[in-house]
Amino acid sequence: MVSTATRHAALSTEERQAALFADAGLSRRGATLRVGGVALSAIAEATGTPVYIYNAEVIRRQYGVLDQALAGVPHRICFAVKANSNLAVLRVFRDLGAGADIVSGGELSRAIAAGFPPQRIVFSGVGKSPAELEQALLAGVGHIHLESSDELDKLAAIAERLGKGAAVGIRVNPDVTAETHPYIATGQGGIKFGVPFDQVMPLALRVHAHPLLTLDSIAMHIGSQILDPAPYREGLGKLAGLVAELRKAGIDTIRNLDIGGGLGIRYKDEIPLDPVRFLAAVRPLAEETGLTLVMEPGRFLVGSAGLLLTTVLSRKHSGGKELVLVDAGMNDLVRPSHYMAWHEMVELEAAGRPDVAVDVVGPVCETGDFLARDRTLPGVVAGERLAVLGAGAYGFVMASSYNSRTRPAEVLVDGGRWAVVRPRERVADLYAGETPEPRWETNGGG
Repeated sequence: MVSTATRHAALSTEERQAALFADAGLSRRGATLRVGGVALSAIAEATGTPVYIYNAEVIRRQYGVLDQALAGVPHRICFAVKANSNLAVLRVFRDLGAGADIVSGGELSRAIAAGFPPQRIVFSGVGKSPAELEQALLAGVGHIHLESSDELDKLAAIAERLGKGAAVGIRVNPDVTAETHPYIATGQGGIKFGVPFDQVMPLALRVHAHPLLTLDSIAMHIGSQILDPAPYREGLGKLAGLVAELRKAGIDTIRNLDIGGGLGIRYKDEIPLDPVRFLAAVRPLAEETGLTLVMEPGRFLVGSAGLLLTTVLSRKHSGGKELVLVDAGMNDLVRPSHYMAWHEMVELEAAGRPDVAVDVVGPVCETGDFLARDRTLPGVVAGERLAVLGAGAYGFVMASSYNSRTRPAEVLVDGGRWAVVRPRERVADLYAGETPEPRWETNGGG
């Protein structure tokens, strides 16, 4: 396996920020930070903060780079909706011709609302309810990926009741370890994701024998934020061998080899997994199977395209630490607290002050509410604003209303224009479905 050192670069702060700016389509004109030609301070003034901003041009660039790398190989790219489910973002992918990879009935509804044809939707996910399976069948989604024998039982019963057929895939757990955070590693044995190898053949034979179900896909997903192609090559090698065994068993309906997503991006000093390098590692095995290669990237397509803007509320010194308190917290961006993830931070308006070592903390009543620890930043003061980079994936979608704080607005920037594509949540929205005066029910007992 390639060493960790070879997947990171020793960069100065200036070099690191230049690379991150290029990834995100950021630039400075004088002191002012801009994205896609739009001044971020102007958006912050108009919408308030915190606010998420997505650069459509970067999304299209990332999709184009991956699509071009796959040219010459029969392929399909399905955007992982869990990474960013804003309807305007989804519409960008729909217009590019992408499919949608979903993991819930809610995401299915979003994909349909964004205009994805149902046949371009792949329903993944480890815990599909009977109601969600029925919703998928009635919608006519392109593929339903099974995670267990129990899930097949549920799907078969629903298909028989409705009299509707479905194309089915099996998500295989290839027992491959990818070097990433343990919470986003999904391809090794002993975890909840995928069907173990020794259970795939009997499950596949059951699907093949069912009159309403067609096994057309074999799939895997080994994790997220992966920088080395070797685990993909190892996993794909196992899938290719499995496809050969299934064909020998008389299953001749498999058309797709779905290798998931997980391609890593730059948050700090990582060397992103270049699609050309990635494809060079997996192409021979993919071509050997003769199947259509399906990918389900999320972070790679939207991660660098997103920013979170936040305003400094105050500063204080405590226990030898310099603290910068901002209005965005773990309720807005949970990745730093949950994964100890690094997100670069830069001023919206560069003031030229000396750098200071600080912790950037939010307003939530949790000690774990921070966006950065031991970070060197210019000496910002109350009222000034910061941009948190690399926030386009697993940002807003993981936001909460903890402490009864409203979720941020979302903005799309495209071609020098910007638009609010989700208004800021209102406090009244948080309790709109609640009542202080319950209507009690009894169980009828004596």
